[in-house]
Amino acid sequence: MLLIVFGVSTILFFAMRSTGDPAAVIAGPNASGEQVEAIRQQLGLSAPLMTQYRTFLIDLVHLRFGDSLLLQVPAVRLVLEALVPSLVLVGVSIVVTVCVAVPLGVVAAVKHNSPLDGAVRFVVLLGQSMPPYWLGLLLILVFAVKLRVTPSFGYGDARHLILPAVTLSMFLLAKLVRLSRANVLEVLGRDFVRTARAKGLSEMSVMFKHALRNALVPVIIIIAVDFGQLFGGAVIVETIFSWPGLGQRLVQSVLSRDFPVIQATVFVIALIVTVSNTLAEVLARLVDPRLRA
Repeated sequence: MLLIVFGVSTILFFAMRSTGDPAAVIAGPNASGEQVEAIRQQLGLSAPLMTQYRTFLIDLVHLRFGDSLLLQVPAVRLVLEALVPSLVLVGVSIVVTVCVAVPLGVVAAVKHNSPLDGAVRFVVLLGQSMPPYWLGLLLILVFAVKLRVTPSFGYGDARHLILPAVTLSMFLLAKLVRLSRANVLEVLGRDFVRTARAKGLSEMSVMFKHALRNALVPVIIIIAVDFGQLFGGAVIVETIFSWPGLGQRLVQSVLSRDFPVIQATVFVIALIVTVSNTLAEVLARLVDPRLRA
């Protein structure tokens, strides 16, 4: 995990400088040479590249990314303020996904090849095919503009959370329904399930005590992995719904050429993805004894 974070930090440093002189970009085309040089001194860009890189890594250890060029406050403070709304949005999206996807997947597997199974697969395919930006605008049009039951954007009470959480969770929901259905179908055909039925156990006991315990192991791991990946998808969703999270902070920083905030935001998102992937590996060994063996 530490090596991955180091690699991401290195790519982030050189990618930011591969776009040209950041000072000239920030100053604009009409800036004088003195103005460009002043910004270059402020950002520490006058030193040799490897000196800048060494300074960047030292500052990174102490989570020092400099001050926002636009707001003149520490960049890491702005990112941490935006992290809380993003955690709320992603957390609610995960809960909604699990509460809907797992029961639908189990029902579709139990009613295999029935009209109900076909309807679930059709809805899942439809949800997985819709881009989040299109789905978000469609939900705003229907529920905020036409029906007026939810706000169209903003950050406030629980009503503001409904549309962005549904939009963000749709793709993961569709994937988990398909995964749950496939795993339950595969487990129901195993020998230990047939043995449990031969012992006279009820179908409910067979499903919840034997089948689901084995079928949901990959689902749990996928949820842990996708927790970090949802932060990347939140960039589009938060921009559409004006949700003040990491995604909207990143877009605003790019538009305003606020390089310290861009670096801090990308690093935090990459760190969250890396940590969630590592926890997914640990969780897989905890819930599946075969991996520990």
